[in-house]
Amino acid sequence: MRVLVVMGSKSDSGIAEKVIAVLDEFGVDYDVEVASAHRNPEKVERLAKKDYDVFIAIAGLSAALPGAIASHTTKPVIGVPVSAKLGGLDALLSIAQMPPGVPVAAVGIDNGKNAALLAIEILALKNDALRKKLLKYRERMRA
Repeated sequence: MRVLVVMGSKSDSGIAEKVIAVLDEFGVDYDVEVASAHRNPEKVERLAKKDYDVFIAIAGLSAALPGAIASHTTKPVIGVPVSAKLGGLDALLSIAQMPPGVPVAAVGIDNGKNAALLAIEILALKNDALRKKLLKYRERMRA
């Protein structure tokens, strides 16, 4: 089980830290990269073709990164819109309004924690130990 966390810019590291904290809590292996869909398209393509189970793409402004990754893989891609401009609404709409055939899951603006939890839910479909950890986590959240 491996997750790739990709930031469109180093300025997104605060959100990436929220993702990483949750993945660490659940013991999920991950890598972190910085790659812009516009400045490093070849790197984005290479990363998307690597052997990860889930991709989390953190992007603001035009938020093309999640869609660029999704265009090169059939694995789940979770987009995290960043509140860089327009309160993040521009990024949210860019992620949520993908064309037919290239789906990207979108979480709330700046909500790296939910992106990590969604990735864990996906991984838990085939991992009982992780599913049990997720159930315990949910029980703690309700208390």
